[in-house]
Amino acid sequence: MGKQQRKFAADFKARVALEALKEGRTAAQITSQFKVHVTQVSKWKKQAILGLVDVFKKGGKPDTGRQDEIDQLYQEIGKLQVENAFLKKSVYPNGM
Repeated sequence: MGKQQRKFAADFKARVALEALKEGRTAAQITSQFKVHVTQVSKWKKQAILGLVDVFKKGGKPDTGRQDEIDQLYQEIGKLQVENAFLKKSVYPNGM
């Protein structure tokens, strides 16, 4: 029988990685506190460091491609609201 793999939430991984980044305690102390293997701690620490590099590469700005999509959706919502108002006036000329 093999060991069953444990699943960890992202916030848990972040807490463990942050403790490892602080360098106030040894890896053994961190693994003891969080009940994870030392290699897992070092892996999450490395992922955190790489992730931080990506944050600063982008300059801390939001993804402009995503913002363009949001702007386009707001335009579509505005257009649909105008069409909806026009159709209501056509169907109910004296109001409701």
